[in-house]
Amino acid sequence: MISPRLSLVLGVLFISIFPVLVKWAPVSGISSAFYRMFIGFICLLPFVLIRKKLVKPAPAQWVPIIICGILFGSDIAVWNLSIQYSNATQATLLTNLAPVWVGVASFLFLPDKPTARFWIGTLTALVGLVILIGFDTFASMRFDKGFLLAVLSGILYASYMLISKTVLNRMNIVSFMTYSMGVSSIYLLVICILANEPLWNFEPQIWGVLAIQGIVCQLLGWLAISYAVHKMDATRVSLSLLSQSVVTGLLAWIFINEKFTLQMILGGLVILLGIAITFKRQPKPGPEGDSLLSDNL
Repeated sequence: MISPRLSLVLGVLFISIFPVLVKWAPVSGISSAFYRMFIGFICLLPFVLIRKKLVKPAPAQWVPIIICGILFGSDIAVWNLSIQYSNATQATLLTNLAPVWVGVASFLFLPDKPTARFWIGTLTALVGLVILIGFDTFASMRFDKGFLLAVLSGILYASYMLISKTVLNRMNIVSFMTYSMGVSSIYLLVICILANEPLWNFEPQIWGVLAIQGIVCQLLGWLAISYAVHKMDATRVSLSLLSQSVVTGLLAWIFINEKFTLQMILGGLVILLGIAITFKRQPKPGPEGDSLLSDNL
């Protein structure tokens, strides 16, 4: 069985490809989001049906599954809208506040409270994020519609992480992903139709990019991340996803020649340091006074 930490690393790598692919495919953000979910769904559905992996949820599980599908679809849609009203940098920074909201919600509502190490790691990672995008950009943010939508995107993302954790504790990952992506696909399709977003007449190259987004970024990426959420704490996983900005920057530098500065490298290292703090093991007294190593969260 794959290690949850390795699964998390692979998941971050797969979803980090998405922004680079978006630059290659000039498609509406909401249309792209729909096909990302729908292609992933139609690729997963035959597998779970043929392998008989699709388990019917208990009646009480349908509500959180539907909520997760709507939350994930809403997060993508709201994030795209926030970019239209502001810019991608500001929207990305504010959306990445999700670990803070996960930590706050866990502290208020869940029995497993985040420890001091989590908050230190979160603060360190957020400082790295500010360094990554630049102090001038951070200081010039305006509290306008774009700002509020980006913050809302982070809250939706955090809510999805927490609720999906409760569902994944009670059903297998592929069943949850199948139902959740099905709900998201229907939800985003309705939004596309209402907003009159383009859904066809794309060039073959664009269809190819959309397929990669659906199979690699959505299906493989979020299967890996969902497995990590199932095996690990949602707070730790959500904070680890901050490393997506570092990986995306590297991939953009390698494949599409985007600028990657020393400041960005420094910010990325600080983000990774913050994540490492939450993964650091600390001594815990054993039954006979010996020290045992255990996860802090």
